[in-house]
Amino acid sequence: MLTLISGATIVNEDRKLCGSLLIEDDRIAEIYEGDMTPRGHYDRKVDAAGCFVLPGVIDDHVHFREPGLTSKADIESESRAAAFGGVTSYFDMPNTVPQTTTLAALEEKFRIAAAHSHVNYSFFFGATNDNMHLADRLDKSRIPGIKLFMGSSTGNMLVDREEALEDIFRRADMPVMVHCEDTDVINANMAAAKAKYGDDPAVCHHPMIRSREACVKSTSLAVRLARKYGTRLHVAHVTTTEELELFEAAEDTLPQITAEAVLAHLLFSDCDYERLGALIKCNPAVKSTTDRDALRAALSDGRIAVVGTDHAPHRLDEKQGGCCRAMSGMPMVQFSLVSMLGLVDEGVLTIERLVRLMCHNPALLFGVRDRGFLRKGYKADVVIVRPDDPWTVTADDIRSKCGWSPLLGNTFNWRVEHTFCNGSHILNAGIFDENSRGEAIEFLRR
Repeated sequence: MLTLISGATIVNEDRKLCGSLLIEDDRIAEIYEGDMTPRGHYDRKVDAAGCFVLPGVIDDHVHFREPGLTSKADIESESRAAAFGGVTSYFDMPNTVPQTTTLAALEEKFRIAAAHSHVNYSFFFGATNDNMHLADRLDKSRIPGIKLFMGSSTGNMLVDREEALEDIFRRADMPVMVHCEDTDVINANMAAAKAKYGDDPAVCHHPMIRSREACVKSTSLAVRLARKYGTRLHVAHVTTTEELELFEAAEDTLPQITAEAVLAHLLFSDCDYERLGALIKCNPAVKSTTDRDALRAALSDGRIAVVGTDHAPHRLDEKQGGCCRAMSGMPMVQFSLVSMLGLVDEGVLTIERLVRLMCHNPALLFGVRDRGFLRKGYKADVVIVRPDDPWTVTADDIRSKCGWSPLLGNTFNWRVEHTFCNGSHILNAGIFDENSRGEAIEFLRR
């Protein structure tokens, strides 16, 4: 099967060029630079005039809720939402039911995804206080790394024993992705808030309870342990200006210790709690406008290495209440690319930097094989987006199973028109291929 995508602006490896891209079966066969459309017979042609062609987005941080929490979401529904958003690969987190903290639970997730995921997939293995003896049995060519919760967000997945933390950082021979919030600080803040405001403090108090001190204290500890043991550390969803000071500004190579920013903290600030309430309640909390603007600045100076979503759907009834009752998390995977392209329009970052943060760097950081770039011989994971085509999010547009979004009513200037995954045209001008299937991501580590 030969597919020609012609007449586009191709964005790849810090360049924008006018050209065409040829897909043969599941691989990129050639990239042509210039205005001339290559002659030949093609099984499928896509006229991408006026559009931008990007590598498929790799989302390093999603919660697709399967198994065990499928009233909120499942791998089929959320991978469909990903495809509509130009996301062709994802790494799912371990706080499902059962938790992905055993080899059997990890294998079960791969089995489900092979049968139901529309785009490419892999799964983090979850660390606990007492399961690092399994680390040597993990297949490093199949998973992105180990997920460690150094905060109370996930109940009994919290790793809070000093000796267990030391053991994880010492033994890990693959990336460790860390959720950093200090539990003791959060518990003290919650007790004080309940004493002052009642049993379920209003959600506007969430950033005071899950405070900047909780984040900075925990992130500082993770960085110290990584430096002590030489661990490849990736800090998830950084939220504060103080945390940003812990990371190097890197351009050409990724340092040993990297930071992720997620969509919620780049789009929202504490000013938005009045308008959106618990819909934007997440852990760590959305914080000040100053913090949001610092994160945005760090997208371009190298301190933020990756932009993910922390896509975390809940049923709408679970999002009612305040700091105690409302669940934390929001569905974002469908709107990550168009939202970030909106920041490009605002001058926050360039489209070349966006591609680095959402495509190239996730591939480089985790050692993804043959994805994340538009290169001859690489897997044909490709997204085509059209600028200056305004549309407003309605309930009918939302593909996540939970059926809501904090971005409902937002108008975007960019539209995802086509998504190719392994050469398959899974989204064609809004028409979705129900039979599409992704594949397990391969990693270069052995």
